[in-house]
Amino acid sequence: MKKILITHSYFLRFDPKQWETGKPYAPLGTLYAVSFLKKHGLPVSFMDTMFAKGPEVIIHSLEKEKPDILVIYDDGFNYLTKMCLQNMRDAAFKMIRYAKDRGCAVIVSSSDSTDRFEMYISAGADFILLGEAEITLLELIRENSIDFPDYNKIAGLAFKRGDQIVKTNSRNVLKDLDSMPFPAWEDIDMKPYREMWLKSAGYFSMNMGTTRGCPFKCNWCAKPIYGNRYNSRSPQNVVSELMMLKHKFGFDHIWFCDDIFGLKPGWVKEFADLVEKSELSFKFKMQGRVDLLLQENNIRDLQRAGCENIWMGAESGSQRILDAMDKGTTVEQIYEATHLLKRCGIKPSFFIQFGYLNEEKEDIEKTISMINELLPFEIGISVSYPLPGTVFFEKVKNQLGNKTNWKDSDELALMFNNTYQPAFYKQLHRYVHKSYRKHLAYENIRQLITRPVKINSFRIKRAISALYYLPAAFIDKLKLRRLEKPVHG
Repeated sequence: MKKILITHSYFLRFDPKQWETGKPYAPLGTLYAVSFLKKHGLPVSFMDTMFAKGPEVIIHSLEKEKPDILVIYDDGFNYLTKMCLQNMRDAAFKMIRYAKDRGCAVIVSSSDSTDRFEMYISAGADFILLGEAEITLLELIRENSIDFPDYNKIAGLAFKRGDQIVKTNSRNVLKDLDSMPFPAWEDIDMKPYREMWLKSAGYFSMNMGTTRGCPFKCNWCAKPIYGNRYNSRSPQNVVSELMMLKHKFGFDHIWFCDDIFGLKPGWVKEFADLVEKSELSFKFKMQGRVDLLLQENNIRDLQRAGCENIWMGAESGSQRILDAMDKGTTVEQIYEATHLLKRCGIKPSFFIQFGYLNEEKEDIEKTISMINELLPFEIGISVSYPLPGTVFFEKVKNQLGNKTNWKDSDELALMFNNTYQPAFYKQLHRYVHKSYRKHLAYENIRQLITRPVKINSFRIKRAISALYYLPAAFIDKLKLRRLEKPVHG
């Protein structure tokens, strides 16, 4: 039976912003692949590249384990991996080369390789797994172990035959997620994850997926792995894993990394009931849509279960831009959901996107006003990023040159023609953060005056920060105005 080594191509050090933030999550999708193969009796070893200095680290494992097959299986649950960063692609190509030099067959599964399978095959990979890949991987390894393999019969696969690249039929996604084993938590060293979290945040957070896919159709959102299908684990299955992880690792906090958490009617209530019954004590953050959060009792059930922070895809304070994105939500819903979350003691956080097609100064100003008025707990600002398979990508693909991906998550380069030059959007990112912090400082000053009984060191520090953010925001706004001339003006 052939020996298999599984790894992934996300190197935290290659993403300086994330390395400095110091809040790493284990490669969940990779650990699912490991556990799935182990469940079916295959000899699998796992190597984690998260904290490694570079792709050369794979050489030691290749020479020690002497695998017949190297599988580079990236985490499809992590938005950083979904972004298809150039630094990680380059690392994957090097690992492919190191494995081929040592006589290994190479299999790759990732969002990037699904979108650009020809590129990965040209880099030396033997097989690319397209879409949801656990079953495809199992069938491929079994087929690879016989004398006369027929790869054409395996759905969800791309490979080279002679001078031609063959792409087989698409594979249907899994519907019964409870049939999947838990990720191979026993095979990963969680110590460096815990240490980095405690150093940067003072608590230890782990990640978990309760669903796969998203049924909504925002036209900039790439879904190369699960498409528009949405399937969910049962609340019982999720709570069982939580109890196991609590016993094994003693986590303080969970990041439910689903695209949409708790979409299935009644799921959140049943989950909250089970969490209370099991006496689990933990906090969690999740992603949610503003329209879904407004449904009856959803927020209160989330609060019962331990939710402390909900990241909402607010994206823009301009209804014109939300409609252009096919977002399916309204600015009014953003305001209503934010106010309701705050009343229920849950922190609302915003994903914001600048630079969408035909966004004008008025749209930008509406977004900045929304942020500064609602004052979410955190904001994550990005610049519109075209990925293959989206309507948005099709609209701008003829404008894309050799550069089609950011090198890391902080590059924020605008890669197509828009209202303003790329430098404007990078400066906009800086200004909006400073302006937001300035308004947070003002709010804390107001709280110190109107509610002195709730004075604490955190509020005082926030209030004092106005001394920095007031001039800093002013200077950044001046810089932004210098870059404000429209490209086609």
